[in-house]
Amino acid sequence: MTATLSSTKARAALRTSARVSGELLLVLLMLAVALWVLGRMWPVVWPLVIGLLLTTLTWPPTRFLRRHGWKPALAASFVTVLFLLVCMGVVALIAVPVASQSGELTDGVFKGVQEVREWAAGPPLNIDDAQVNKAFDSAVSRAQDSLGNLAGAVVTGVSTVLNGLVSAVLALFLMFFFLKDGPRFLPWLARQLPGRLATDVPTVAARGWDTLGSFVRSQAAVGLLDAVLIGLGLWILGVPLVLPLAVLTFVSAFVPIIGALFAGFVAVLIALVSNGLTDALIVLAIIVVVQQLEGNVFQPMIQSRGLGLHAAVILLAVTLGGSLAGIVGSLLAVPVAALIAVGWGYVREQLGEPSQDPGADGPDTDTAAPVPS
Repeated sequence: MTATLSSTKARAALRTSARVSGELLLVLLMLAVALWVLGRMWPVVWPLVIGLLLTTLTWPPTRFLRRHGWKPALAASFVTVLFLLVCMGVVALIAVPVASQSGELTDGVFKGVQEVREWAAGPPLNIDDAQVNKAFDSAVSRAQDSLGNLAGAVVTGVSTVLNGLVSAVLALFLMFFFLKDGPRFLPWLARQLPGRLATDVPTVAARGWDTLGSFVRSQAAVGLLDAVLIGLGLWILGVPLVLPLAVLTFVSAFVPIIGALFAGFVAVLIALVSNGLTDALIVLAIIVVVQQLEGNVFQPMIQSRGLGLHAAVILLAVTLGGSLAGIVGSLLAVPVAALIAVGWGYVREQLGEPSQDPGADGPDTDTAAPVPS
């Protein structure tokens, strides 16, 4: 017996599909508008985000001081100054040894360039000095032809650096105020919001704050693991400046993709100019292995435990963030995904059906989490 198509059911299905499609389009439109507004406000949003991330890193010592009788302003000032001293110490730990061995490194650079030219001159490349000079002259000619573009690029680079410094200073001031007045924010926010929002928004904000703290701690753990493994390999090979390179590796772990590439390039270059091509290739292999282990094993495992996200979700979030917004997208992809998961989890809690327990005295009621003080 052949089933006939019901026109009533077909029209109902089409109406349902049209309604769902319209609602989805409205949601996507709202999301596009929100992203556009975020882009227009980015010069303010970016320092705010950095300030929040720095606050999650410096809040534990501030909380310790406040619990031991320090005034909020005094504790925030002390931790801010201590944070600045630590940052300057890290810079000195990297810059001072490098400056003290700059002469040796310069000589090694010229020696390494000469070794590369001699290697290129032999088989299988057989590139002689005439070809190298011709390529160099061609590069110089192209640079001269595009001098205007280069000047524009320099101006853009200087502007970017200045904007970065301004953002860093603003983020530092925001960190101080967050440390000083942060615990009073959620109660104040609860008093400003009407009805149910006075409970929901502060609760989600408190959970999001815990999530950001987990993200910073997990990123620091990954950076420390990278620094130890790569530093150990450099020490075994006898590469100079092991401690500055390890510190640079740890710091650069907070900047996705570019940080790892920059730290690896510096380590390979120093190995090349000090120990030769063989050790430089070994260092390159060590860095590649450690970075692969970090990106595919350590980071997803550590962050998935701290953030409550599956390792595959973290990998997909980083990939999507990098494709949408480059380095900044990669940096913010994991915390944004974790915050979305926090919000979605809270919505599921509030929209979920109350469990029916026959042994209970009465039906369960939905209760929102209390506003943290």
